[in-house]
Amino acid sequence: MRVGVDVGKVRIGVSRSDNHGMLAMPVETVSRDAGGRSDIARLLAIVSEYDAVEVVVGLPLALSGSRTASTEDAQVFAEALARALTVPVRLVDERLSTVSAQSALRASGRSAKTQRPVIDQVAATIILQHALDSERSSGTPAGSPLDLSGRP
Repeated sequence: MRVGVDVGKVRIGVSRSDNHGMLAMPVETVSRDAGGRSDIARLLAIVSEYDAVEVVVGLPLALSGSRTASTEDAQVFAEALARALTVPVRLVDERLSTVSAQSALRASGRSAKTQRPVIDQVAATIILQHALDSERSSGTPAGSPLDLSGRP
């Protein structure tokens, strides 16, 4: 079982895989805590509840592949999460995951207003599904493991 995370400035989307690592599904949207306590605590509880062996965090890069302010924010959050967890955390390129999530919700008939509560969960599901599919096709885990060596 794996947990997927889409880090936003206001909300964090969370998804999980099935027991076989084949299918990702939405779990919930967690409010972002400026102090970094309640959001991390909730994610720890989710990881524990689902007995996850790994957490996949989306890394929002610009279309060109360059880093942005959102990239730095997601990386800092992933590092804080990794310090609190006992399971590995991987960073996975998530370009266009939110756009894909919006398109999927629009196609299902949801208006922009009704998308807001679930958009982050859908984005997290897309990120995790991409990682699962990539690992299945390549035989190697998607993205890169978060290395905290040398970091406070």
